[in-house]
Amino acid sequence: MEAVSLTNLAIVAAVSFLAPLLLGMAPGLRAPSVLIEILAGVILGPSVLGWVEADTAVDVLALIGVGFLLLLAGLEIDFNQLRGRTLSVALLGFAASFALALTTAYGLSAAGVVSAPFLVAVILSATSLAVVLPLLKDSGLIESRFGQIVIAGASVADVATVLLLSLFFSGQSTSLEDRLVLFGGFAVLCGLAALAILGGGRIGRVSSTLLRLQDTTAQIRVRGTFLLLLVFSIAAQRFGLEAILGTFLAGAILKLSDRDGMMTHSHFHAKLEEAGFGFFIPVFFVASGIRFDAQALFADGSTLAKVPVFLAALYVVRGLPALLYRPLIGRRLTLAAGLLQATTLSFVLIAAQIGQDLGLLSAATSAALTAAALLSVLINPIIALTLLREPAQPVAAPPLPHGVG
Repeated sequence: MEAVSLTNLAIVAAVSFLAPLLLGMAPGLRAPSVLIEILAGVILGPSVLGWVEADTAVDVLALIGVGFLLLLAGLEIDFNQLRGRTLSVALLGFAASFALALTTAYGLSAAGVVSAPFLVAVILSATSLAVVLPLLKDSGLIESRFGQIVIAGASVADVATVLLLSLFFSGQSTSLEDRLVLFGGFAVLCGLAALAILGGGRIGRVSSTLLRLQDTTAQIRVRGTFLLLLVFSIAAQRFGLEAILGTFLAGAILKLSDRDGMMTHSHFHAKLEEAGFGFFIPVFFVASGIRFDAQALFADGSTLAKVPVFLAALYVVRGLPALLYRPLIGRRLTLAAGLLQATTLSFVLIAAQIGQDLGLLSAATSAALTAAALLSVLINPIIALTLLREPAQPVAAPPLPHGVG
């Protein structure tokens, strides 16, 4: 058996430790630590210094990291608010966004900039929950009206784009009709999983055992969550879907079916956040920077010229529809929401790789899309944080009572 080196993983872990530490020592620097983690990965990786690479150990933990992050995103959704006007606005916003994406992508195709306009439209329609969620959490905005609207819009966009990617750009040879049947099967699996979690929690002996073991060295609820994450990732792949959809839905199902109205495990979510944000999730961000292919980006001047074009397209496709939020959160926060919605990364990395594997995207176009996504991560959160740190009374207002909105 070949020994697995942990050297690269140790460097990645060092970056994930030092990035927030350095930012904490410079509170005047308004930037989320994810920006430093990604930049450090680019600089230390093959694109610049070549001191670290994404080997097997880094790849595996990065995969768990992105899955864990999307699971936490599903857990953070307040389903009591994700209905009525909030849900309607989020769905309408994505419909407008995708219409803009199709118009923009086919316009770029007519201009000879891209060769797979529908795939590019799907890529431009996504928002990175992987970036938005930590930013909202660190800013204390998760429970606010603003935070829930942004998460609703990002969640709808992420689920819809993953579904579109799985339906129309699957590497499997099955037909669209067969894939729709597989989607139905996966939906049934989700329903059965929700019923199993809900029913298990109502069985006295099971519930009491979970309660007794949850804060011991067994940490039974945390272990169960890891199992749920892996099972849904595997199931999604078996049904012809992207694993990231499975992990997000695993978190949403856990949130829906395990309400904990009696507050018997109030520290459960905190434990998951400690495990995820403490190690797995930063590995994903640093690894994303390491994997960036700068050679393909700088090999041709025309490729570099595509980067600002794609970045502008993100602002049009994901930023403009945020205007629908203005009656709910006001002008200043609408601008912040538009910037956060135009922030994307993880989906671009996945979809661009699939496009390359299918021969629909060239390495240069993939690198340009990735560079535009990285710029959105570097620029948009900083501006959004500046807007959010201005007079914060409207942002910090408590969420509306259940059933309102």
